[in-house]
Amino acid sequence: MRLLPRCLIAGAAAFAFASLAWAQAWPVKPIRLVVNFPPGGAVDVIARVFAPRLSEALGQPIVIDNRAGAGGNVGLEVVAKSAADGYTLLYSSGGPIIIGPHLYKLSVDVARDLAPVAPVTSVALLLAVRPSLPVRSLPELIAYARANPGKLSYGSSGIGSALHIAGEMLVHAEKIKATHVPYKGVVAALTDLLGDRLDFIFDTAPVIPHIKAGRLRLLAVARAVRSPIFPDTPTMAEAGTDVSMDPVHGLYAPAGTPREIVTRLNREISRIMQTAEGRAALALIGAELVTASPEEFAARQRRERERFGAIVREAHIRVE
Repeated sequence: MRLLPRCLIAGAAAFAFASLAWAQAWPVKPIRLVVNFPPGGAVDVIARVFAPRLSEALGQPIVIDNRAGAGGNVGLEVVAKSAADGYTLLYSSGGPIIIGPHLYKLSVDVARDLAPVAPVTSVALLLAVRPSLPVRSLPELIAYARANPGKLSYGSSGIGSALHIAGEMLVHAEKIKATHVPYKGVVAALTDLLGDRLDFIFDTAPVIPHIKAGRLRLLAVARAVRSPIFPDTPTMAEAGTDVSMDPVHGLYAPAGTPREIVTRLNREISRIMQTAEGRAALALIGAELVTASPEEFAARQRRERERFGAIVREAHIRVE
């Protein structure tokens, strides 16, 4: 067997030691947390829940940088192209990670260029309609769409977002027609829905206060189980249309980020979100805590990417 020269062995050992020491010293300056959707949406809301606590744990400021656009892909690409030093991170919903690659020609490879760090939560997608629409259940919405072909419209936070795909899944499953209206963020979509300029929407946290106040009507929940906030509202499957989405929001880093940094971030995020304060914040928006190792999180996202790739192809969803 051929032995490596002692100088190479020593050099490799020295490099490994230096890398470990560098990672242990991290962080020594502020960390930028890129949120790839505008302020006010569920992704931004949750990021602002854990960012202050993470800042305390790491001893450095966490600066939130909202980089919206192209269904979340603008912020995603910013982080994927950043230095893998632990000072630029991404907090994203599942859409840009598991759906976007099937719709957009990205300048990065999500699977290759981003390292899943920690899942944070899964958020129920709620199907809500404007109160002036004469429907009070999912079957009634479907019947109305069939009786008025092409007259319904629904909004989303952008092409390829989970909100968009849920709408397409409903349209495809029931063979109805409805016009998709993409926005740069869900807040703008909600404004038009509340103003009777849209008919329905799939949304998460931002829609909840409007439902509770009676400004919007909730028809169903697009996931396998009912929402803890609205336990009397049926799931889509219970209402007769099996549209289920369970996208996971999570923290990502540029691929190649030192393992020690990824492990620490995973540990801190899990600890923060399992506190009473973290759980209470999630409960307010009907979200559920998700914890997993970086490897388990990566495996889950791979499976979801495959699943939604099939859905996109079957429904012939295209970027307009």
